[in-house]
Amino acid sequence: MLHGHGVFQEEHEAFRRTVRAVVDKELRPFAADWEAREEFPRELFTRFGELGFLGLRYPEAYGGTAAGELYEAVLLEELGRCGSGGVAAGLAGQFTIATGPIHLFGTEAQKQRWLAPAIRGEKIGALGITEPDAGSDVAGLRTTARLDGDHYVVNGSKTYITNGVRADFVVLAVKTDPSRGHKGLSMLVVERGTPGFSVGRKLQKVGWRASDTAELFFEDCRVPAENLLGVENQGFSQIMGNFQWERLSLALGAIGAMDDMLDTVLEHVKQRRAFNQTLAGFQVVRHKLADLYTARECARQLTYHALRLHVAGEYAVAQTSMAKKVATETCCRVADECLQLHGGAGYMMEYDIQRHWRDARLGPIGGGTSEVMNEIIAKQLGL
Repeated sequence: MLHGHGVFQEEHEAFRRTVRAVVDKELRPFAADWEAREEFPRELFTRFGELGFLGLRYPEAYGGTAAGELYEAVLLEELGRCGSGGVAAGLAGQFTIATGPIHLFGTEAQKQRWLAPAIRGEKIGALGITEPDAGSDVAGLRTTARLDGDHYVVNGSKTYITNGVRADFVVLAVKTDPSRGHKGLSMLVVERGTPGFSVGRKLQKVGWRASDTAELFFEDCRVPAENLLGVENQGFSQIMGNFQWERLSLALGAIGAMDDMLDTVLEHVKQRRAFNQTLAGFQVVRHKLADLYTARECARQLTYHALRLHVAGEYAVAQTSMAKKVATETCCRVADECLQLHGGAGYMMEYDIQRHWRDARLGPIGGGTSEVMNEIIAKQLGL
């Protein structure tokens, strides 16, 4: 199937071939094993660092390649084909959400301290926003940071934090002025080993099992004031800006996952026989696949449209929200229908389709739920 569609040039497609070779050789064959262990090797971060995959959007001064967002978009799509949503999420979490705020708002010293080693894959980062009582409602966060001399004293907790178990640093959303709602939010970098910072249990998930997802606790945790990113109480806009790329990344990953599922199911229906013919011989199956390929293409075009606007620097909050919603919801539907077409085999753990089915279900939840996307779209309509 053709890619491109006007958004990617030949150099991006050449990069796609490079990434696909890495995914096919170094990720796919081990996906089921890492899934069973509920962990992929830490060495994958350094390997991706060596390949230059962790710094595609970042300047060469910090070890990045400054290739740009379209290259990262290709990487995200291809990671969606690796066979494990958890592996894709853990690796992508590093370059889409954990390092973004440091690059955008960090000082030179902060970038050398956290961004450069993260681009090399030597340090693992996590983004700490979601709390037990506040997910998509960022203004409702309760974790506080009170300035005491040259330190912030942090109290609170976070949950569902991707890479949280292994993170060497967490970019943490905190309330520095609890009286001001979303105007009192700030971003602090908290390093592993800081007294008062502890990692709770590794959470057990329906899907994305190869990624580590953690609860984080902060009890009178003293964080140096120099770890503040940007300006105090400007955290809300920092978080919101980061969300745009996170949501595009989830949409792109969903497109890649659908590509993988549809490639797999196409081969399956051509080979599997029932009632003296292949499944592909039944009109109902052919039409089902025609529908699924059409739905995937609609999701792809909307996602590429939002990507094109975003890369051009246009205000594309509505389109990004639409793409995130449509791509992740379509991915769930495609996974469900592909599992059905596998029959009994689809329900067996030895077939990859069950993992895709479990992994896909997080799409309409993570990075802002579909319901929150609808609210954002409605707001753009002036409602």
